[in-house]
Amino acid sequence: MSPKLRFLAGFWCLTGILASNAQECGRPPLMENRIVGGMDASDGAWPWQVDIQKGSDGHVCGGSIITENWVLSAAHCFPNPSDVSAYIIYVGRYQLNNYNPHQSVHRVSRVVIPYGYNEPHSGKDVALVQLSSPVTWSDHVRPICLPASGTSFPGGMMCYVTGWGNIREDVPLSGVGTLQVVQVPIISQSSCQEMYQTDPKEQVDILYDMICAGYQEGGKDSCQGDSGGPLVCQMVNGTWVQAGVVSFGLGCAHENKPGVYARLTSYSGFITDTIPEIRLHGRAHQNWCGRAVMLLSVLSTLLTLLHR
Repeated sequence: MSPKLRFLAGFWCLTGILASNAQECGRPPLMENRIVGGMDASDGAWPWQVDIQKGSDGHVCGGSIITENWVLSAAHCFPNPSDVSAYIIYVGRYQLNNYNPHQSVHRVSRVVIPYGYNEPHSGKDVALVQLSSPVTWSDHVRPICLPASGTSFPGGMMCYVTGWGNIREDVPLSGVGTLQVVQVPIISQSSCQEMYQTDPKEQVDILYDMICAGYQEGGKDSCQGDSGGPLVCQMVNGTWVQAGVVSFGLGCAHENKPGVYARLTSYSGFITDTIPEIRLHGRAHQNWCGRAVMLLSVLSTLLTLLHR
């Protein structure tokens, strides 16, 4: 390839990479490295977190930004998904009861939930929420990465849950309502199933599309009002990926009752069918720059042969 063509190909690839990095998922630029047992989050540290409010009820659920037009939440946050007129999504929000300079407000145009969803204990507790207007990317508004079906979140992996839910059972977040964050380990499906079978009066089946996180002794957990929010884990390359959606628990932070989340690796097909343009973390990406350079190299060779 001629030096001029090689330069043009490299320049084209570089500008493409720079443009895509402006919306790169799972890379919070402002992160410093109640939910029950949690602490105040740093402003901008979790830029995919959204506040979902409904009419006079105010805050009802959390969610996460996954593209400029879509938010991920829980199906049980939308008991009538065909009627979304009362919902408002706040992005870039840090405190529920204070001025948020980086905030924008969005209406909901539609909600898509898996076919056959009934209630959280039966699984399928995810919702894809389409915004009526796109978000604008900034340091305080970024998408979270979603996992491809083969992504692993092994037992013991430390992850984080964020939200504006109750700080203890029946005790709402007070004051300015600062976003809370808590660190919890992933619990294997078999261990979680065993924990939820210890009380014969309140047994729960942990299904294939559920993932658990928390402590056997309790003390740290998501709670009412955190529903729909993200359980996120940092992968070995530093990227944050959402492992689950806050779904349910029995009480908050009780012994042998860890938080149960919708397992997102079970929903890669549902997500890509609904949002074809989304790229899932862990899926092999097409190397467009490599292909462009190869194509230009072939064209350069053909032109050289034709002019001989």
